[in-house]
Amino acid sequence: MPIASELLEILACPKCKGDIAPTPQGDGLVCAKCAVVYPIREDIPIMLVEEAVELSRWEAGDRQAKP
Repeated sequence: MPIASELLEILACPKCKGDIAPTPQGDGLVCAKCAVVYPIREDIPIMLVEEAVELSRWEAGDRQAKP
């Protein structure tokens, strides 16, 4: 289920407070400024800095935060 536009308007990157945008597949929210993706699990955006995945790793298929 895609993230509602109303929700995207109020969500911000917890690290830099910048704008976020959904990934093309709708499985995460990207902060271009920080180059990270916050995953969406069971239709819930996980907006925790420690759960963010580096954008390059996300694009390579790695969907897990660093241990």
